[in-house]
Amino acid sequence: MIENPVTGALESFSFEQLLIHAPELKRFDYHIDSYQFDPPIDSSDMGPSHWIELVEIISSHYELYDGIVVLHGTDTMSYTASVLSFMLENLGKPVILTGSQLPIGLLRTDGKENLITAIEIAAAANLDGTPVVSEVCILFENNLMRGNRTTKINTENFDAFRSYNYPILAHAGVHIKYETSLLRKPQPNFPLKPHYRLDTNVVIFTLFPGIREEIVSNLFQTSGLRAVVMKTFGSGNAPQKEWLIKLLEEAKRKNILVVNISQCLVGSVEMERYETGRQLLSAGVISGYDITPESAITKLMFLLAQDLPADEIRKRLDSNMAGEITK
Repeated sequence: MIENPVTGALESFSFEQLLIHAPELKRFDYHIDSYQFDPPIDSSDMGPSHWIELVEIISSHYELYDGIVVLHGTDTMSYTASVLSFMLENLGKPVILTGSQLPIGLLRTDGKENLITAIEIAAAANLDGTPVVSEVCILFENNLMRGNRTTKINTENFDAFRSYNYPILAHAGVHIKYETSLLRKPQPNFPLKPHYRLDTNVVIFTLFPGIREEIVSNLFQTSGLRAVVMKTFGSGNAPQKEWLIKLLEEAKRKNILVVNISQCLVGSVEMERYETGRQLLSAGVISGYDITPESAITKLMFLLAQDLPADEIRKRLDSNMAGEITK
């Protein structure tokens, strides 16, 4: 975004305007092309149709470039990074999402530095010519993070994103220091396999003390519902309410998948640890381990669109597909 000097409103702008405000980009010894949504959209309006369009753009230009940088608003950046990690199967090049907390053009903007560093990382190669990074990442405030591990945690500070359950992949100081042992390694000789379908018959809800039966019951009766992300307490615990277990068992009979993720930002679901968690396990609830809410919801959207049997979807939810969980 850029600030209108007359009205003060934040407005979308073109890549040519970006070069005016970030002339340093011309000093790169890279060939940089750009593509812009027309009309540009606010990140709050991002959704499955835009994610599919992004995959189409990336896949159709994949062989032409060393890396791709996606300029994205911060509000839904973690959702986009997560879903792209699933939709771009066998990704062998960097796809780096970045943005800013302050609009480009403002004196103290963080956008210029984020963009410059993101481009440098997208172009970085090993001595043998292979990309240093071969996955979907978010670059923000000098930290490179695995995209499907991130969550936006701050609306005020420049360090707006965290990767709580997976270490930082690289830090940009005087030099960019990569943690090579943490980076995903592409499958050799496996071409990019883009996916173009998502199923939005999913919902996420949060348990809280005193939650009413009719609220949860109505949620599970939503027309066309295929999967639920349930945010539980601590290491995956829920109230020992008979009605809740019955609703979960009924959901399993209807082939509605229920994924258990913790409301805690750090740590993992361990349903076998306490009796309250074991009840969920016996009712057919699937562990989400340490997955983020953004990754859980987009992983379900992706898997439900693949025309897979319910048992296979359960198996893949329990597996680490793109670095999104720790097992």
